Amino acid sequence: MVAKQSDFAFDYVTEVFDSVMVVQGDCFEWLQKVPAASIHAIVTDPPYGVKEYELDQLAKKDNGSGGIWRLPPAFDGSTRSPLPRFTALSSSEIQILKEYFTRWSQLVTRVLVPGAHVFVSSNAYLSQSVFNSIVNGGLEFRGEIIRLVRTMRGGDRPKNAEAEFPDVCTLPRGAYEPWGVFRKPIPSKMTVSECLKIYKTGGLRRRSDGTPFNDVINSTRTPNNEKKIAPHPSLKPQAFLRQIVSAALPLGEGIVLDPFMGSGSTIAAAKVLGYEGIGIERREEYFKMSVEAIPKLAGLNPQDDPIEQLNLFDS
Repeated sequence: MVAKQSDFAFDYVTEVFDSVMVVQGDCFEWLQKVPAASIHAIVTDPPYGVKEYELDQLAKKDNGSGGIWRLPPAFDGSTRSPLPRFTALSSSEIQILKEYFTRWSQLVTRVLVPGAHVFVSSNAYLSQSVFNSIVNGGLEFRGEIIRLVRTMRGGDRPKNAEAEFPDVCTLPRGAYEPWGVFRKPIPSKMTVSECLKIYKTGGLRRRSDGTPFNDVINSTRTPNNEKKIAPHPSLKPQAFLRQIVSAALPLGEGIVLDPFMGSGSTIAAAKVLGYEGIGIERREEYFKMSVEAIPKLAGLNPQDDPIEQLNLFDS
């Protein structure tokens, strides 16, 4: 029996845009209600450190006092967006993070069909903890996608001692963003071709020109026109997301889930590709943002956006 969008709405507030649906709710709660083996892929950018999206930390970001959010100085006259300082997490908070992602992995493993792929955005500092926890929850690690992009993380001089140690940086300046690639295990002795025939999963979709999907993707920072549509602090560019979402369904069939939807950029990518998609967002503010943003983001042609070339030696 083929699942319908209404099968995933339950009693939540929802909005539907053609082949995609967004749900306002907590993904941990929602995942426990979803039928087993009903989702074919996940593409998501979760709250990496969990703590940065708690209400007290968001309030500090909004009023300029920082908290876990680093407020970088203006650069060439442009105000830069706040970034989470994940090195501010204590050992006990990192342990909470590990338990959080292990539990999340257990829940998503149940709802995924065998062979389903999961793409999870992270960062160089926390990826080891996050990815190991996801494996502990039941998914198998399949590698990483490296998004080459100047993230503005790292490269800072010692806090409150910038003048004393002008030639020191506390972390390398970030030039890439790691995305963990996982898969729900294929049943024992089942081949990938058999999995494709039965579950429509097991592999990754090739690029439109027939070449393999690559694990290194050149990217820009999110263009300003997309930020204006969806002013979310962790918005990823459509030009990048559409490549990831396309690869997630090897036959172009099935349901792509983003359980940490934010402003809906992943779901917008699914919509423009004609995929079925479901996005879950806990915060009402971001859910409402997604309802407005998804049709607008899906209507963009990223090729029309100016391309910012990555320069690894740029200051």
